[in-house]
This record gives sequence, structure tokens and C-alpha cells, in this order.
Amino acid sequence: MIELIPAIDIIDGKCVRLSQGDYESKKVYNENPVEVAKELEAHGIRRLHVVDLDGAASHHVVNYRTLEQIAVNTSLIIDFGGGIKSDEDLRIAFENGATMVTGGSVAVKNPELFCGWLQAYGPEKIILGADVKDRKIAVNGWKDESACELFPFLKEYLEKGVRKVICTDISCDGMLQGPSTTLYREVLEQYPGLFLIASGGVSGADDIRELEVAGVPAVIFGKALYEGRITLKELESFL
Repeated sequence: MIELIPAIDIIDGKCVRLSQGDYESKKVYNENPVEVAKELEAHGIRRLHVVDLDGAASHHVVNYRTLEQIAVNTSLIIDFGGGIKSDEDLRIAFENGATMVTGGSVAVKNPELFCGWLQAYGPEKIILGADVKDRKIAVNGWKDESACELFPFLKEYLEKGVRKVICTDISCDGMLQGPSTTLYREVLEQYPGLFLIASGGVSGADDIRELEVAGVPAVIFGKALYEGRITLKELESFL
């Protein structure tokens, strides 16, 4: 059974969604992310992906108070990402309720620091963020493309102990046109032991079923839920 991980993306403490990582495309769906989290929990959701978009843009954690409020008011397992660039950022995330933390840009720009976290906290708590554009890793809230190719990047970090990866195809994210199932199949064929979390492009329940058939262990989705393309009732059938 595929694990369902709804996303709450935060700007100015509000629940928003972007299209292809473009901050100019911001759409506010709820002024209070805690309300969203509580409603998801009430329908059987157990896991949440929280992204500090202000943090991603400013290179340090910003919306930790919102993270704390979600953690205090629900029993959801939260993985948190966005702006985690230092030991201090990591400490703030864990102290304010994150169960797991996702590092993307830091894994490209400061691999020693990321590997230090992996050793200190273990592969259950540190998730590798692999945000992809044309099969190259993107950094800094997706504004910049790095020279890192996806498959060598994954290989290197799997050898260093990573077990969980969130792979987001930026071209699909927020577009409601379907996920990159072919890419995810390729990743799982090369790295069958990887706990791969697909992210980006989910437009409805059929897309989730397609990923499940492809053997993808978990899926992150947001816009389809907020736009009413997936109902909370439909989600219950996967749980």
C-alpha cells in the first residue's frame, strides 16, 4: 500500500501552493495551516510534508512557529524542509516538532554537513531531497540548477547511508498533469532498496494508483487536494 503524504507549503504562515516552484504563482489556500493539518488527521492521514518556502528563499528556517503549532495540535508524523542549511536550522526543526528533516540544497553545496547529520541522527530522520529539472538537481528553492546529475547523485548518497529520498520533478510540480512515473520506475529499477517518495504532478486518485502499481513506496501531493481534484473521502480508500 502506497503511503500518502499531503503537503503543506508555507509562506507568511499561510498554506500556499506554487506552480513549478515559481513564487510569483503563489496561491493561498488557507490562512491557517493548523486547520488543514487537523482536517487531514481527522480523515486518517498520519504523515505530513511541511515546506518552509520562506526558508527556502532566505536560506534559513523561517516558519518554525507554524511547524510547532501543527506538531502541538496534531499527532501527525511531520517531515520538514525548506531553508535547512546549518546545525542551528536542524536543531530548530527538531525542537519545534519535526520527526524527520529533508535536506536538498545543503546535500549539494555542503555534503560534509549533510553526511554529518546522517551519521548523527540516522537515515530514518534525515531525508535526501532530490529536486530535479531535466534530470539535474536544482537548488535554492529550485531557482538554480546544479551540475549534479540525478542518478550519480543518488548513488553517491545511497553509498553514504541515505535510505529515504523525496524526488520532485520540478516540471510537473503544481501543474496537475500527472507525475513522472517513468522516471520513478527507472530510479527503483536501479535502486530497488530505496524508500522513494514521489512528488509533483499528482492530479487525482488515478495518478496515486499508477504510482502504487509502479511500486513507488510513498507519494507527496498538495494542489490536487486543495483544488478538489482529490477528495478526503477518496484518500480514505488508500489507507
